[in-house]
Amino acid sequence: MAIIIVDDSHDEQTLLSTRLRAAGYESLMVADSAEAALGLLSQESVGQRKEEIDLILMDIMLPGVDGLEACRRIKAIEWLQDIPIIVITVKTDEQSLLAAFAAGAMDYIRKPVNPAELVARVSSALALKEERDTRKAREQDLLVRTQELERALREVKVLHGLIPICAKCKRVRTDNGNWQHLEEYIQTHSEAEFSHGICQVCIKAVYPGVIKD
Repeated sequence: MAIIIVDDSHDEQTLLSTRLRAAGYESLMVADSAEAALGLLSQESVGQRKEEIDLILMDIMLPGVDGLEACRRIKAIEWLQDIPIIVITVKTDEQSLLAAFAAGAMDYIRKPVNPAELVARVSSALALKEERDTRKAREQDLLVRTQELERALREVKVLHGLIPICAKCKRVRTDNGNWQHLEEYIQTHSEAEFSHGICQVCIKAVYPGVIKD
C-alpha cells in the first residue's frame, strides 16, 4: 500500500507526510508537479515497485499542469482509473468542488489541513478502495469459473435429433453415408461407456438349454 502526495510546496509535503506517518501510513511518495506524479504512476515506474499505489493526494494549485488537469489525465488511463484521488484545496465553494469531482476526484480536504480530517478521509478512501478491489477480484473469479463451465458444456457430447438406424442389423447411418455399429456410433457421439453382458433372449439362442422356460 502506497500513497502519493502531489504538492509543489516542500513544507506541505513534509506536513502531510509527518501526519500520515504518525497515523501508521509508512509507504509515502512525493511529487512537486503533475508531470512528476504521472511519472510515478507510469507502467515503468510501477513495475519497479513491489507495492501498489492505493491513493493520491492532489494539490489543486500546481505549476504548469494544475491538479484538476492532472486528475483528468490520470482517470483517462485505464490501469489508473481505480486509484482514488483526494484533492487538497483552499477553494471549497460549490463550483470549485463540482469541478474537482468532474475531473475525477472522489473527495477533498480543505487547506490548511486539519490532521484529524486528513487521517479520516484517507482512511475512508483506502477502505473503499480495498472493498472495491475485493469485489472486482470476486467478479473476475466468477467470470473465469463461468467461462470454464461454458467451455466444459460445449465439450459435452449429446445425442439428439433423428438417428437413421437399420431395422435389421441395427447399424446407424453416419453423416457421410457410412453405416456404423450402434455401439460404436454411441461411443463416438456421447460420453457413454459400455458394460457388456448377454441378455436372456440371446443366451437361449446361443446356449439352448441353459435357461429353461
